[in-house]
Amino acid sequence: MSIPPSVMPVRAMLVLGTRPEAIKLAPVARSMAAGTRFEPVVVTTGQHREMLHQMLGLLGITSRIALDVMRSRQQLSDLTARLVAELGEVMRLERPDLVMVQGDTTTALAGALAAFYEKIPVAHVEAGLRTGVLDNPFPEELNRILIGRMARWHFAPTPRAARHLTDEGTPKEQVFVTGNTVIDNLLWVLAEGSGSSAFRTPARRILVTLHRRENQGERMRGMGRALRRLAGRGDVEIVLPLHKSPAVREVLLPELDGHDGISLVEPLDYLDFAATLAECDLVLTDSGGIQEEAPSLGKPALVLRTTTERPEAVEVGAARLIGTDPEVIVESATELLDDPALYRRMAGAGNPFGDGRAADRVLAQLAEDFAADVPVDATV
Repeated sequence: MSIPPSVMPVRAMLVLGTRPEAIKLAPVARSMAAGTRFEPVVVTTGQHREMLHQMLGLLGITSRIALDVMRSRQQLSDLTARLVAELGEVMRLERPDLVMVQGDTTTALAGALAAFYEKIPVAHVEAGLRTGVLDNPFPEELNRILIGRMARWHFAPTPRAARHLTDEGTPKEQVFVTGNTVIDNLLWVLAEGSGSSAFRTPARRILVTLHRRENQGERMRGMGRALRRLAGRGDVEIVLPLHKSPAVREVLLPELDGHDGISLVEPLDYLDFAATLAECDLVLTDSGGIQEEAPSLGKPALVLRTTTERPEAVEVGAARLIGTDPEVIVESATELLDDPALYRRMAGAGNPFGDGRAADRVLAQLAEDFAADVPVDATV
């Protein structure tokens, strides 16, 4: 399919279903809405319904179509099938010129697959991340690979991510290093200055996020025990925003609720989360995006995973990949809290994930290709 030059705006469908997708597509959606070259059609799937809808307005996003795909404890296969079917119907009705997905969620995979079936070209934001282990993180690593086979535009956050794509056979002319849009959004949110930190004491402040499927169960229970030991120092305040997942809550609430020095809070909206991140001293996380955000604010991050698709932060020294063993978690956090020189080195390591202009680069490339009558077939 070749798109002729036109004065009509490019109709771009942005498909998102989770809070991280909203955070990372918000700069693109805002820029599209502020100009005349693109007509953004934001579709939310409801994969993180409560966590997502509380923040769309705060991020300046207007959702045109809202699906409701979630069912209690449904299997990934059921969720994926429902997403593909409902997104396919939306695409047939709306007929966008392109579909944009972000990252590695089930929503992103289903959005790309539905667009592929409808012969609509796909733009993939945050393309090329890899751990090299097909089921870790699960199912995100496979999702990334599959989206990479279907996308026409691959917007990679770093040169390493771009190399992963070209090494896999993606044509170089379809891969673009842009930086990560999460940095765009973090800087925008902090400039707004309207968030409130969840920390309440002058103690050493530790922000913790835990949710990954591969960490749930006994592994996460051990992490909870490690957090109790850290809180037992008496000189730290741990804030842990509880993920909505029942599997997370059923483990962490019995382990941590009511313990001195540990504040379990409901998921923070992004403005409050950014303010809390900006005020913390140390991050312990199994999340992906925080590995990108923390270095931007000079916050050392201990990554509670055995693999990471964001090794750039580890390589520059802003983060450490420490695994999930409770003893190692306690030792690593204690070392950072008690060794000022080590702390300064990590805090000052810098951010390899961008300069806050990733969304501009994404839109500039798309506008150039559509204006120049570049073939934008859904497959290559």
